[in-house]
Amino acid sequence: MNLKDQYLKLRTLTVFSGIRKDPVIDALGKMLAADRQEETNGTWQEAFVDRYCAFAAALYQRDTNWSRFLHTLVIEDDNICVRKAASGSRDISPELADSLKQELAILSELAGLNSRDVTAGLDYDGYLPQWETSCYDFEADYRTHLEELPRKGYGIFAKYHVFRVDGSDLAPILCPDPQRLSDLVGYDAQREPVIANTKAFMQGLPANNVLLYGDAGTGKSSTVKAIANEYKDQGLRLIEIKQSQLKEIPAVLEKLAGNPLHFILFIDDLSFDSGNEEFIALKNILEGGAYDTRGNTLIYATSNRRHFVKEDASSRFGSEMFVNDSIQETMSLAARFGLTVTFQKPKKDLYLEIVEALAERSGIEMDKEKLRVDAEAFAIRASGRSPRTARQFVDTVNIKTHLQ
Repeated sequence: MNLKDQYLKLRTLTVFSGIRKDPVIDALGKMLAADRQEETNGTWQEAFVDRYCAFAAALYQRDTNWSRFLHTLVIEDDNICVRKAASGSRDISPELADSLKQELAILSELAGLNSRDVTAGLDYDGYLPQWETSCYDFEADYRTHLEELPRKGYGIFAKYHVFRVDGSDLAPILCPDPQRLSDLVGYDAQREPVIANTKAFMQGLPANNVLLYGDAGTGKSSTVKAIANEYKDQGLRLIEIKQSQLKEIPAVLEKLAGNPLHFILFIDDLSFDSGNEEFIALKNILEGGAYDTRGNTLIYATSNRRHFVKEDASSRFGSEMFVNDSIQETMSLAARFGLTVTFQKPKKDLYLEIVEALAERSGIEMDKEKLRVDAEAFAIRASGRSPRTARQFVDTVNIKTHLQ
């Protein structure tokens, strides 16, 4: 095998030029670039073995199957062709289409590089690390990938489904909360309209920005995160935005424009002081302004305050001439959410129902009456009845059980 030719082919990648920045591909290029003709006095073999092992070490950090690694890298690559396909553009020139076809053929050939072929002619019969290879049809698989963009996404959005705002960029959350809707007990009536709204959103139907309002620990945030986990394979992505980052929303919307996936911008635990700049920024975004959140993005927010704004005597009975106008202004933000769902602390029966369901799932074997009495006592000592309190109680019982 002529490694130099393989190196030159790797260098010609244009549509997929971004993958050359990957450490594994960089190590591959250095290995393939080793010139057996120029090295003298036996130093070629030493240099080649060093580069060979550096490539294997970089690959081992990600996968032991070289073909699978390269295939995944290609499918997840963010490039001009995938962006045009994602936006629905048919403006792909014959030259660009031909480049895509030729480069996929090159990548398919590179994916077949195995340890035996690469080390052929090396005057050394000792140990060298090996890697696996597999057969992939890069062109057919990539064509399927383009068709599945609205469901699976591309680039970083194909690999992760929950993100946070990091300056002007989006960063993936590597270990998001794994809970699913089936893990949540109670509050089905509250979750149902939120789920229905989300499904309509993903189907391209009219959908609303959502406010989940109510007492702490009642499952508002858990509902949003569970919905994101439930529908990630259907093209739903979650972007967590801190209140202090609300001014970044316009930049986020521009970054997501044209993306075929559907995004929920999730703002947890909203609470403002009257006249706060963040309050005004969010109000303007919900009004629409220059940014339309009705395409591939919606805003889901949670708050313990119905109207978000901390009120005191001065805000309600202060010296302002038109106090009612001020109060109406603070209420207007909540009114801009098309769907508002209220989560209240559960009454005793619902609280105990949640406790019993969680205890059963955890495998706790305990007299039912004692479980209910202890759960009530735990709620009195804690912050009152709530799904969070129920979970904390069951976790406490579990710990005691395992320590006995």
